[in-house]
Amino acid sequence: MTGPYARPLPRITPDNRPFWEAARRHELRLQRCTECGRFRYPPSSVCPGCLGESAEWARVSGQGIVTTWVVFHKLYFPAFAADLPYNVVQVELAEGPRLTANLVGVANDAIRVGLPVEVVFDDVAPEVTLPRFRPA
Repeated sequence: MTGPYARPLPRITPDNRPFWEAARRHELRLQRCTECGRFRYPPSSVCPGCLGESAEWARVSGQGIVTTWVVFHKLYFPAFAADLPYNVVQVELAEGPRLTANLVGVANDAIRVGLPVEVVFDDVAPEVTLPRFRPA
């Protein structure tokens, strides 16, 4: 694979397969404990809050605000060379946990805590879609 999105992707395991299948449909689904209602991110077999084992995959809106960010200017990972500088943000979702992803469509000097963002989905290869964020 070549081009700006020729990079290794996280392995798909039984625990996160529903996440990636939903992303291909341009939906954000996260694992939620059916006992206490907390989201499990990353997915796990036991809830860190109540130690419950039952879970469901729930759709979330993907809207939230930036809580922290970092801009990569150096070549830490060769697979990201085409995207440098590469903006990585943590987003506190309006519903759900804090997610880490890259931010597109905004200049480096415009990134700030409290910036409202929403998830977007980029098709980077056949059958592979990555969730990213952009200003809302």
